[in-house]
Amino acid sequence: MDTAVLIENLISPITLAFLLGILATLIRSDLEIPEPVIRIFAIFLLFSIGLQGGRELASSDLSGIGPAVLVTLAIVLGVPGLAYLVARLGLGLDIRNAAGVAALYGSVSSVTFLVARSYSESMGYPMEGFITGLVALMELGILVALFYGRLALARAEGASGAPLSAILLETLRGRGLLLLGGGMVIGAAIGEKNFAKIEPFFVDLFRGVLVLFILEMGMTAARQLKDFANVGGRMVVFGLVMPLVHGFIVTGLATTAGLSVGSVFVLGAVAASASYIDAPAAVRATFPEANPGIYLTASLGITFPFMLLAGIPIIYQMAVFWA
Repeated sequence: MDTAVLIENLISPITLAFLLGILATLIRSDLEIPEPVIRIFAIFLLFSIGLQGGRELASSDLSGIGPAVLVTLAIVLGVPGLAYLVARLGLGLDIRNAAGVAALYGSVSSVTFLVARSYSESMGYPMEGFITGLVALMELGILVALFYGRLALARAEGASGAPLSAILLETLRGRGLLLLGGGMVIGAAIGEKNFAKIEPFFVDLFRGVLVLFILEMGMTAARQLKDFANVGGRMVVFGLVMPLVHGFIVTGLATTAGLSVGSVFVLGAVAASASYIDAPAAVRATFPEANPGIYLTASLGITFPFMLLAGIPIIYQMAVFWA
């Protein structure tokens, strides 16, 4: 079953568009998407992601699950922080690229979430219903990772005396974070009736715009493949090992919160995943100098297939181990 899911997702429009973008650059095609159009795509994707995440959060019953919410907040703060430190100190990446890696590995993969939920049901341990809301909350890991990057950049550029509140405000002023966070607030506040009025635009068109955005990301990644080659061996190790580290820590924390085995497993699998849909647009908007040839290739080319083929069963065994 896992191999079939892997094949199905590797031939998805998103993956193939990324590969087509790489091919277009390698054969020196004249294909080009103007930068203003890419900015419009990024604005659309970020706002749409925020709206949909807020909608899911508002429809989830989060009452009476205080320990689970605390664990989720620990994940949101800790996973991107750990990914940033390893990328910065272990891989030797500069601040912007380390923040880009942390944003993708601190966020979640919706495909991995869906596969993990199906896997937990097939093993006879379905997750609890409120887990969907917690997964939506984990998207805030993107904001946290980019805040860490802005904080480190401010310190590196000699703004060591700048108050933390000023750096946080500067982070929130960024268009990517404002669209994502503001979209979540709006999506949670407007209700289903009002959301239905904008759903044809922000939901139905989402995948099509995403495919075009990923096509451009593939072209950008190919133009900078040399940079990935310089850290390729280390990034391969990172893309395989870091998900397991995140999964082991999170399944342990979720178990201490009293969650069921199915919920522990799904949270662990989602924490172990890396986003290649939500986070790249936020990274592009906040740190345009960061190299997608590093962070997107690691996420989409290494961690994504690994999680679907081997990572999910391994994380499940971790959840059983902690139980």
